[in-house]
Amino acid sequence: YMDQGYLFYQLIPIEKNVHGDSIALEMRMIEGPKATINNVIINGNDRLYEKVIRRELFVKPGELFNKQDLIRSAREIAQTGHFDPENMDIRPEPNAENGTVDIIFDLESKANDQIEVSFGWGQTGLIGKLALKFTNFSIKNLFNPGSYKGLIPQGEGQTFTISAQTNAKYYQSYAISFLDPWFGGKRPNSLSISAWYSRQTGINSSFYNRRWMNSGYGYGGMWGGYLGNDYYQSTIEDAYDPNKVLQMVGINVGIGKRLHWPDDAFTFQAEIGYQWYYLKNWDYLYYMNNGTSNSIVLGLTLARQSIDQPLYTRRGSIFSVNLQLTPPASLFSGKKDWEKLYKENTVESKKQLYRWIEYWKLRIKSRTYTPLTDPDGKWTLVLMTRADFGLLGSYNKWLKSPFETFYVGGDGMSGSYTYATETIGLRGYENGQFTPWTKEGYAYSRVGVELHFPFMLSASTTIYGLTFLEAGNAWTDVKSFSPFDLKRSAGAGVRIYLPMVGMMGIDWAYGFDTVFGRKGGSQFHFILGQEF
Repeated sequence: YMDQGYLFYQLIPIEKNVHGDSIALEMRMIEGPKATINNVIINGNDRLYEKVIRRELFVKPGELFNKQDLIRSAREIAQTGHFDPENMDIRPEPNAENGTVDIIFDLESKANDQIEVSFGWGQTGLIGKLALKFTNFSIKNLFNPGSYKGLIPQGEGQTFTISAQTNAKYYQSYAISFLDPWFGGKRPNSLSISAWYSRQTGINSSFYNRRWMNSGYGYGGMWGGYLGNDYYQSTIEDAYDPNKVLQMVGINVGIGKRLHWPDDAFTFQAEIGYQWYYLKNWDYLYYMNNGTSNSIVLGLTLARQSIDQPLYTRRGSIFSVNLQLTPPASLFSGKKDWEKLYKENTVESKKQLYRWIEYWKLRIKSRTYTPLTDPDGKWTLVLMTRADFGLLGSYNKWLKSPFETFYVGGDGMSGSYTYATETIGLRGYENGQFTPWTKEGYAYSRVGVELHFPFMLSASTTIYGLTFLEAGNAWTDVKSFSPFDLKRSAGAGVRIYLPMVGMMGIDWAYGFDTVFGRKGGSQFHFILGQEF
């Protein structure tokens, strides 16, 4: 009733008939005037320009009061990440004398920028990473130092990220991205721009034991975490082979729009990107080892998001359908015998086959969150369900893409060992166990259910535990895709969110099934960042 503006009314239940264990009620409504919003007052904001908050609100002065619009406004503010969702106090203050209502938003700002500085010791020595993520960037004030808050221009709610990861001789990766969720400032149309570069040096064949290669796991399995002391047959310095190189450069531009149908929780995004690959004696890709490849990719994404907040989500859902398409370059390359080139299997034939990469890639992802106890309480138990699958197909059966395949298994953390593939986690199994070398993943399926229970929910720290059941699998061809032929696992873990670090956690899982002759068994997985 309040969604129609009737903030002022009386509801009188009248008992009309009592018979045994049943009672009939008559609900008598006494309507007051429809309430009009007078003022929208925002308190506690010291991070954003106020217009950035107001543009997210669905309650505006002069409009009729609507309870659902007020709830939606609270959700949109929580989604920005700039305010503590556990301490928001949003309330209407009615004035019955003139039939108006003021909407009060009492907010508590919290730090939302992130810095990641990490070091680790891997098979090839010291690995370092530095990443900076600014979530309240203002590009229009970039050349106006007087407007800076701290060392960077802030206030517009834009996101700017820059990162670098290096192992000196072995691996280097650099990335930069920018996102404006309200490009132009008047409508919720987003603009995203990103660019990246990576260079990787291969491993000298004398550095590892060939007997492991013969077991069927190959290079992907080695870098997935199987490398043991038996492989150290030479020093770390001997590991690098400068004659084995993979370089990648890419740039991507996307625009997004909030839709009004089927409802305004839907968004649509279109992206166009270009990627360049250079390979020299790169033995770790089954289809291609030498040459230069290019791809132009059009990406289309239809998504719906209705979760209440991103950190400890209590209710709502997220669905996403993404389709990536490259032009069918083989149709514009003259009359070539692609089958003959494929079967020749020479360096020159592969250079012709993969000069322009062509493929289509479909991914569907879903999450639902259902509160099992009081959804508005701080200690709400939440049941999360997940169902994802992905397919990577080709227009020409002789031109299967050597890139953009799925690397399935383990913690889902991407790294240099993935070689231009998409990393898909499946806890309870080794990294890449479902897609070792020569078993590239062209299809995958994953389902799961998790029970979340909070330990600490505050502006500075969010900690919650989880238990889960998970199942998934990968296939080497789209035609072999069988979404119900899944390998199972179960386990428990914990997640910790710190404002300057982001989300991190650890899971223990047990894989019940055998994959390529190796049982999953007991596994520990480290988690960095939130996955969707």
